[in-house]
Amino acid sequence: MTRFKYQSNHFKMTNDSMTNGQLKIRIATKEDCPRLLELVHELALFERAPEEVTVTLQEFEEAGFGNKPVWKAFVAEADGFIAGFALYYVRYSTWKGLRLYLEDLIVTESWRGKGLGKILFDRTVQEARELGFNGMTWQVLDWNEPALNFYKKYEAAIESGWLNGSLSKEQIINY
Repeated sequence: MTRFKYQSNHFKMTNDSMTNGQLKIRIATKEDCPRLLELVHELALFERAPEEVTVTLQEFEEAGFGNKPVWKAFVAEADGFIAGFALYYVRYSTWKGLRLYLEDLIVTESWRGKGLGKILFDRTVQEARELGFNGMTWQVLDWNEPALNFYKKYEAAIESGWLNGSLSKEQIINY
């Protein structure tokens, strides 16, 4: 159920679907996973790191729709074509409590600049509110000016001083 109304020059959003009859925002299904993974690869190319995507379709599907799903996504679909998605999971901060973590907000290149990213982001913010979370977090590359400008429109705090740490699957296995 959508409680907000968003209107731009291109779209009007009510009740999780677009009133122009072409675009619909809905919860992702397992059948969407191949297309979502294509969009992940598109994002990785844009972020200059295509070799970093190592998840398989089977792992992706299991993580979202298996016995212990860890992510949920909203997809933007136009005439059966998934033009973008917002994927999130629940994060717990010992300082802030439950928070929604927006892992990816992806709009395919041909659909950028039409308000679709805003609709997906707004729907994700609404989800955080409906779930009673204490906030929402995400990452953005410091050189990604379009994304930084997008988030500035929300008056989002973009932090500096924190560096990302990680261990690969191989490092964990070999530890």
